[in-house]
Amino acid sequence: MKAGRREFLKLGLAASTALIPLPTFAQGAPARVVVVGGGFAGATCARALRQADPRIAVTLVEANATFTACPFSNAVIGGLRELSAQQFTYDRVAADGIVVARTTATAVDAQARTVTLADGARLSYDRLVLAPGIDIRWGALPGYDETAAAQMPHAWRAGEQTLLLRRQLEAMDDGGLVVISAPANPFRCPPGPYERASLIAHYLKTKKPKSKLLVLDAKDAFSKQRLFQAAWAELYPGVLEWVPLSKGGAVTSVDAATRTLVTDFGRHQAKVANVIPPQKAGHIADAAGVADRTGWCPIDPVTFESKLQPRIHVIGDAAIAGAMPKSAFAANSQAKTCAAAVAQLLTGATPSAPKLINTCYSLVAPDYGISVAGVYQPSASGQLAEVPGSGGVSPAGAPRASRAAEAVLAEAWFRTITDEVFG
Repeated sequence: MKAGRREFLKLGLAASTALIPLPTFAQGAPARVVVVGGGFAGATCARALRQADPRIAVTLVEANATFTACPFSNAVIGGLRELSAQQFTYDRVAADGIVVARTTATAVDAQARTVTLADGARLSYDRLVLAPGIDIRWGALPGYDETAAAQMPHAWRAGEQTLLLRRQLEAMDDGGLVVISAPANPFRCPPGPYERASLIAHYLKTKKPKSKLLVLDAKDAFSKQRLFQAAWAELYPGVLEWVPLSKGGAVTSVDAATRTLVTDFGRHQAKVANVIPPQKAGHIADAAGVADRTGWCPIDPVTFESKLQPRIHVIGDAAIAGAMPKSAFAANSQAKTCAAAVAQLLTGATPSAPKLINTCYSLVAPDYGISVAGVYQPSASGQLAEVPGSGGVSPAGAPRASRAAEAVLAEAWFRTITDEVFG
C-alpha cells in the first residue's frame, strides 16, 4: 500500500466529522433522534449528531452496559489477547449529553414515529437510526441452532462465544482436527474467517504442532485471498488446508453431538468446530420493516435512509451498502455520513453526495499484518460503488519488515477507532 494512501486513510476517521455542517434549528422543541444499537455504527452516529449540533436530543438504545468489539477478537481466540482488551463502556458517550437507555428496542411504529422498548415505554422520534448489527440465521444451516452453538461456537458476536472457542482449543489434545466453516456472502467482516484461520493455525503451530486446521468454504474467492494464501504457504505449510466451494467446501449440514460437518463430498469430524453460519440484519430491522427478503436493509447511499420506511436510517452491518464491506471502519464512516445527513434533513436542507472510506487490517501472525482499503461514493445504480483507483491491498511479496509494520498499524488503528467511538 502506498504511503500517501495509507496516510489519507488514517485521517479518514476524523475527516468526515470535520465536514459536518452546523445546522440552525428553528425556535421550538429540539429535534429528537433515537439511535438503536451501540456498536461502532450506533455509538459513532449518536456522538456525531451531538457534535453536529448539541441541541439535537439524542437517545441511544443499547441493552449492554459494555460493548465487546469484534475486531481483534480473533487474537483472543488464538490466545494472543484477553477479552477485557476488547471491552468498552458507554460512560463517555453519556458524558456527551446523550441519553443511554439500557434496554432493548422491540418494535417500531413508522407512522407514529415511535420506538417501543422492552418495558413497554415508547420513545418518539423525528428521525430514527438503526444500527442493530447482525443476527444469526438459526436453522439456515441444517443442524445448527442455538443449542448447537454451545458445542460448535460461531464466535461471530464477540463475548462468551469468543471465550468458548478459545477454551475448546486449549482443551483439545495435540493432534486434534480443528474445522472452520465459512459462509457464502454477504456476512460480517469478509476477511474475518481467514484471519481467524491464520491465528488458530499460529496457535496450533506453536502450542499443538501435531494438530491440523481445515477451512471448509462456501466460496471460491475471498477478501485478500492471494495475500492470505501466500502467508499460509510461508507460515503454516502442513497445518492449514483451505477447501473452496468448487472442491466441496460448502457445508450442507452439521451434527453438533459428534461435531461433524457434512459436505456434498464427505463428512468431517472435528475435535473443535467453528461454524460461521449465514447471517442477517439484527431483529429490530424486521420489526421496523426495513429489511427486505434478503434479510438485509436497502438504503439510500447519500443519507442511509431506508428505501422501505421513511425517516428511518440504517447503518453498519445491517445495511446493504453496495461495494462497501461490512466492517467496523465502514460502520464508523457510514455513521458519520448518516449523522451529517440527518442533521441537514432536520433543517430541511438537502444532503450532498458523500465519499466514504474503509480500511481493514488482518493479522496472519502476531507480527504479520495485511490490509485492504477503498473509497466509496453513490453511483447511478443507487448503490455505493468504489471510486476507481482509490483502493488496494498490501503489496504482494513485501518483506517481512513491511508485514510487521502493518501489524503495528493494525493495533494503532484499533486503539484509534475505539478511543474515538468510546473514549
